[in-house]
Parts: sequence; C-alpha cells; structure tokens
Amino acid sequence: MNHKQVAEDILKMLGEDNIQAAAHCATRLRLVLKDDKNIDQQGLDNHPDIKGTFKQNGQFQIIIGPGDVNKVYKELTDATGIQEVSKDALKTISEDQKKPNPIMSFIKLLSDIFVPIIPALVAGGLLMALNNVLTSPDLFGPRSIVEMFPAIEDVAGIINLLSSAPFAFLPILIGYSATKRFGGNPYLGAAMAMAMVMPDLVNGYGVANAIEDGTMSYWNIFGLDVAQAGYQGSVLPVLAVSWILANIEKFFHKRMANAFDFTFTPMLAVIITGFLTFIFVGPVMRSLSDGLTDGLVWLYQTTGGFGLGIFGTLYSAIVITGLHQSFPAIETMLLADVSATGGSFIFPVASMANVAQGAACLAIFFVTKNKKQKGLASSASVSAMLGITEPAIFGVNLKLKFPFICGMIGAGIASAFIGFFHVLAVAMGPASVIGFISIAPNSIPMFMVGIVISMAVAFTLTFIYGKRKLAVPENDQSPEEPANETSPAAPSVQADKVTISSPLTGKLIPLQDVNDQVFSSEMMGKGIAVYPEKQQIIAPADGTITVTYDSKHAYGIRTDQGAEILIHIGIDTVNLNGEGFSSEVSQEQLVKKGDILGTFNMDEIKKAGYDPTVMVIITNTGDYAEVFTADEEEIVEGDDLLYLNK
Repeated sequence: MNHKQVAEDILKMLGEDNIQAAAHCATRLRLVLKDDKNIDQQGLDNHPDIKGTFKQNGQFQIIIGPGDVNKVYKELTDATGIQEVSKDALKTISEDQKKPNPIMSFIKLLSDIFVPIIPALVAGGLLMALNNVLTSPDLFGPRSIVEMFPAIEDVAGIINLLSSAPFAFLPILIGYSATKRFGGNPYLGAAMAMAMVMPDLVNGYGVANAIEDGTMSYWNIFGLDVAQAGYQGSVLPVLAVSWILANIEKFFHKRMANAFDFTFTPMLAVIITGFLTFIFVGPVMRSLSDGLTDGLVWLYQTTGGFGLGIFGTLYSAIVITGLHQSFPAIETMLLADVSATGGSFIFPVASMANVAQGAACLAIFFVTKNKKQKGLASSASVSAMLGITEPAIFGVNLKLKFPFICGMIGAGIASAFIGFFHVLAVAMGPASVIGFISIAPNSIPMFMVGIVISMAVAFTLTFIYGKRKLAVPENDQSPEEPANETSPAAPSVQADKVTISSPLTGKLIPLQDVNDQVFSSEMMGKGIAVYPEKQQIIAPADGTITVTYDSKHAYGIRTDQGAEILIHIGIDTVNLNGEGFSSEVSQEQLVKKGDILGTFNMDEIKKAGYDPTVMVIITNTGDYAEVFTADEEEIVEGDDLLYLNK
C-alpha cells in the first residue's frame, strides 16, 4: 500500500479542510468531520485500499486494516497539520458536535432501559411459544399435543410457569433497569417494583373487572380512598415510579449527612415513592398506558392490512433513524396481556422488513461484479434474514439505494398480506425467517407465506433492476488488472491448506454475532470470535509480529505460510489506553506457535463497560478460496481453529 497516496485520496474524497479531529485504532481511522455532505462516498467505496466506511456516534470511520492504518493516519495528520487526539478526546469532540435531539434522546433512554431485559423477555416469549405449540388445538390435529399425550401435561405446566414469570413480574425487571438508568440504586428500584406486584394487591390483569363489579379493596389515606391495585405486566407506571425514586434518592444523598445517609436515604426514598405510587402516579400512568395500548390495538383493528402495509414499507427507514428502539416498550405492553390485545403486530412486520432487506442484499450478490461488494453481500444477506440487518442496510443496500427501496416495497406488500390475515405474535423472538416460533400457532402458515412474499418481491425487483444498473460497475477493476501496482507482492503460501490454531481458550461465537459492524460484516476478512475463559493470548502459528499497539489490545501476525492474522481483544477496548493489558512482544519479532503474546484483565474490561470478546481475523482472506472454522462450541488454546484452503 502507498500510504501517502491513500491519505491524499482520503483527504480529497472527504472534502477540503473537512476534518475537525482524528484518531485511529487497530483497524480504522476515526474522524470527526465538519460537514458529512462533502464526502465523496462513491469514491471511498470503490477505493482499492479502503475496506469500508460507516458512521457511528458522531465519528466517520474508515476501515484500512492492521499495520496500514497507523501509517495512513500519520500521513493524514502530516498533510493536514491536524493535532493528534486521544480516543477519549475524539469521543468528547464528536459528542459536543452533535446537536441534542429530544426525540432521539428519549428513544435512547428507552433503549438503555429495555435492551438489558430483552433476553429475559425473549426467553419467556419463546417458552410461551413452545407452550402454545403444546396446548393449542387445530395445530397438528383437532386436539392439542397435551390432549393427545396426557403424560406431558405437567411438563407443559412447568413450561407455562417459566414463560409467564418474566411478564407477571415485568415491573421488577423494568424497575431494576430503569432505576439504574436514571442514576438510582437498582435494588431499590426492584424493591419498589416488588411492592407494586405484591400478592396482597388485586392482580393488575383483574383491576378493571374488580372496579366494575365492586370487589376492589381500598386503603383510607388521609381521607382518600386508594385502590389496592397491582401493576402486573405494566410498563409506563413503573417507568415513572423508577424516575421518581431515583431522583428522590439523589436528593437525599446530596443533603443527608454521611452518618445517616446509608440508613435513612433508602427508607425515605421508598416510603415517599410508595405513597406517591399508589395515591397518584400509578393510577394516572395506568390510565395512560391502557389508553396507549387500546389506541394501538384500535389503529391496527381499524386500518388492518392497509395500515400494516404502510408500516411495513416504512419499517426499514425507521430502523435507520433508530426510532425502532422504542418498539420493545410498545410490544411489551401488547404482549403483557395477550388475552386482551391478541398479541403484537409489530414483530411480524419487523420480520417481513428484515428478510426483505436480506433478500435485496442477496440479489446484489448475484448481480454485482464488484468483488468487495459481492463478499459483503454474501454474509450480510444471511445476517439480515436471521434478524441482524445493519450490515446489509448500511453496508450494501443504502449505498446502492435501489436495493433498499426494493426491500421496502417487498416488506410493504408482505406486511399488508399478513395484516389482512391478522397475523400476530404472542411472544418476543428473532424477527427473521425463524420468527414463526413467536407467532400464534394458527397464524404460522400465513406468516411463512408472508416471509416468502417479502423475500420473493424484494429479491426479484432488486435482481431485475440491478442487472441493468450494475451491468458496467463504475470504477471497478477487471479481473485481469492488478489490484494495486504499488502494493508489495503477497507472500506465497507453501501448502494448499493452512491450519491456524486458537490463540486463547473460550467459547466460539460466529463472527456475524459480534457487536461491531466492521467485524460482523467481515469488512476486515473472515474469521471467528472467542469469548475468553482464560486471560492469555498465545501465537496461533509460527510467524512474525507485524503489528503491535501502545494500547496492547491487538496483534497482527504474518505466518510463515503467508496467512495474515489480526487478533483483536475486545470491542472498542482501544479506549482503555492499555489499562488491563500487558504485551510480551514487539513489532517484527519472530514468534513460535504457543509463545505468549500478552495478557488482559477481563474484569477491568467489563467494569469499564466493554465487551471482552476476542476476534481472530484472516485479513488477507482474498488470498484463499475458502476460510472455515472448527466445528466446536468451545476451543482450547493451541487447538485447530481456522482452516484456509487455496
């Protein structure tokens, strides 16, 4: 790579004097730009030495690759005179540059609260789906499976118990997560939520009936009749209560003497919040919550397929804005009382939209002549059909525009179809081709027909239009042309098959499941991720250390057989600036398989809020016809991990 030329090309394509601040990590340039409108995105996409670009958290990131990114960065800063800044300083600059958006801030707030509890809801939801399969008649015959096989009745009973628990005690989950997000003690939030679902109260699902038939019990509080009503399955009431609790707690922490703070602040926060909850906040927020849920159900029942068609068409566009992060809160309300709402119409629509974008991306794989685009489309399309759409949307479909639009059309038609047949989800789950496990059993056939419609329409439209649009790819190189005349010749592989051993012990994770777009979309190359069980990295093969960093969070190795390996410890751990890491090697050092490269402290990484997953990437994937991984769930350091075929 001609690093100076790459830096000059990047500056030209970003626009004159457009870089406000710059930093880099092991694989990518991290830039804060003055104006994104000046970017020549097409030029960046087609540049032979740039593996990809994306924007995240106010930073425009350009993926160069290990061993080259630091050299390009130096040429970039030398040419512009921009002062080098730390990752923390760059983050501060990018956050300061962003204009506050109240709507997006509220959506992020909901996301921060609900994302941590989604695993519990998904677990309960899938168990609920399994219970529905076991107990629903007319699914495999006129009688349910339990009726046909009475011996499993108690098994179904336990499954039903486990599936109901997360929703019956939903306020406790939300109380913990929301109070923590609002800056209070999460255990106080959980305790307050427990009070809201105490068995002494009238169950939240029966409050309306108890009031209507006159069986509701009341407390007399200073002359006020306060209903002894529970809040099982509620969302909005506990959100409001958690905010009040956290702020009351912070109020007393600031004003209470240290000698009394530990003892009396929790008590005062709980008792004040408790009286406010049952006298005022709970009843008001319950009415608001019921009104919102009833309104959504009314809208769905009134507009039916037409409304869902519009929603499905716009869903992927909503994903781009991030507004979809607020949907779990709405879905939770719909699913908390399935007997009243029938279930959630959001999940089926999300499934239609996700598979449509995946199918559109798959069509690009078949029609594009651009090798980089084809490689990204192959993995991103599968990921999207399994519910992770970001690589497909941001890496392929949006850049070409027409696949994204074709996907929207496919999703809209399929969503209208399932709307006319009243397909509803009765549980949370993966919004994808396997989403049928969360659908009401009698609607599963129509859901699968909708999936087929979504995929077929999106794929066909993209394929037909793409055949004409991409017939002559712009700025693409023919197979006969060299990729880069200034690049040094890649080391020749001496054998047809190369085996790379594991540099650490841990649980294997598909690269597509990693929470980093650069790695999950395979922009850096194919490979595997390992969730570590030991905190040591060893050399996976004999070779030369090509890349080391002051942050000690990544290593580059070129094996004696020519494979180029990136070992990246954690996600965004470059921000730790070496804290919790140690290194035993230096650049250009020769190593033998099994030599210790360095260590890391998982507790420090997780305490700082970072994911410790280790990525093992073959950065010269293009030199091999096939890269595949060991068929194991767990791996021990030194065992075979990756196989490379010429």
